[in-house]
Amino acid sequence: MTFTTNPFDDDKLHEECGIFAVYGYPQAATVAALGLHALQHRGQEATGIVAFDGSRFHAHRALGQVGASFASPDLMASLQGHAAIGHNRYATTGDTTLRNVQPLFADFSFGGFAIGHNGNLTNAYTLREQLVRNGALFQSTTDTEIIFHLMSTAAGGSVVERIVVALRQVRGAYSLVCLASDMVIGIRDPHGVRPLSLGMLDGAYVLSSETSAFDIIGGEFVRDIEPGEMVLIGRSGLSSSFPFEKTSSRFCSFEYIYFSRPDSVFSGRSVYETRKRIGYELARESAVAADVVVPVPDSGVPSAIGYAAESGIPFELGIIRSHYIGRTFIQPTERVRNLGVKMKHAPNRQVLQGKRVVLVDDSIVRGTTSRKIVEMVRAAGAAEVHLRISSPPTTHACFYGVDTPDSDKLLAHRHSVQDMSAMIGTDSLAFISIDGLYRAMGETGRDAAVPQYCDACFTGEYPIDLTDQTLASQPQLTLLREGRAVKI
Repeated sequence: MTFTTNPFDDDKLHEECGIFAVYGYPQAATVAALGLHALQHRGQEATGIVAFDGSRFHAHRALGQVGASFASPDLMASLQGHAAIGHNRYATTGDTTLRNVQPLFADFSFGGFAIGHNGNLTNAYTLREQLVRNGALFQSTTDTEIIFHLMSTAAGGSVVERIVVALRQVRGAYSLVCLASDMVIGIRDPHGVRPLSLGMLDGAYVLSSETSAFDIIGGEFVRDIEPGEMVLIGRSGLSSSFPFEKTSSRFCSFEYIYFSRPDSVFSGRSVYETRKRIGYELARESAVAADVVVPVPDSGVPSAIGYAAESGIPFELGIIRSHYIGRTFIQPTERVRNLGVKMKHAPNRQVLQGKRVVLVDDSIVRGTTSRKIVEMVRAAGAAEVHLRISSPPTTHACFYGVDTPDSDKLLAHRHSVQDMSAMIGTDSLAFISIDGLYRAMGETGRDAAVPQYCDACFTGEYPIDLTDQTLASQPQLTLLREGRAVKI
């Protein structure tokens, strides 16, 4: 029996997905597959591509990773066309079955239409109940299909008019790539919670969740798609509009902390440099006497470099990560889970033995992995272990496209920092402050009146209404997030 998620990564936050689109390139599906490969870290459970050749749509969707799903030359040859959209999935709503794999596709009166979605709709259950009562038949359990049904019930109009009508009814976080007859559409929600960027490749337009994908395909970054912006790409080029009510921008702060590749750029700000600046701020806020600074690889590396540079304590690779623990692995029995950290991370004893160690990691979710890593470092002979976290304490669940446990399962929601330190087994534990995080992201601090980013997982201040959560009891909400039908 195989699993499409790594059983050793269940104590990390996970991004829902990555999206990619290309228009005007002869082998668009090949470019899309390469782009999705660059976005593999955003979703490993499933992947799909829909291409358009001028008259027909061609699609392939599969469970598993990009490399295995699009390895066949014959398959890639069958995905003909000059336009394509692609999607990598990590499920936050809907179970992991083929019917939920995106891009979703449907035939409308205006023709075929495909959509790939990064984010979560916070009124999905409410809308779904209304649509089902009115006779809608759902083929999946993902919230993305709701957009299809809202488009189908719109009173006539073009594909663009219908999607605007649909999106004006939804709430939540979304970046979308859509494929209609000879047209690619890219859209970000009015708050811009999830990312979407525009690039060029040999005269063809490209859309991607992250700019790092442009480097992989040999393209160039043009600009970010703005919050609330819709771009239409077709034979006449690119046009832009802002069809939704303007509101404050609230880009997800965790994109800078953990989700995105370090070589990506958002709003002109390098993810890598931001993570280093987080390390600077950590060293200023929570200095401690130590001999070495050691990252928990790979996500802790840039912040550890920053911490070492600011503190003057040497940076060392005291933990070595195995890159051969695949996302598809053996059944995660309890014994395998217990071995998981050792299989993925190994101590570099020569670096750790007898040393006062500053461990730098990106976050603490349930705390189980942090405890095992600290135990491993102590077993390798470390004299002291001081854990520094490059995010504020994660105290609240995310409803905008990030797979987090319910709030009561988050260690920081239930315990003080001092208690967490004792439970994990560290000599000291410190998180970056919320103001320190904002300084690292280029602000002077968090403006409590109008925060510049979405930081709900740290503050509990949700910028977008949680309609379904308000209407549903907590057990029903859990079922909703798992994609199972429930009755309010």
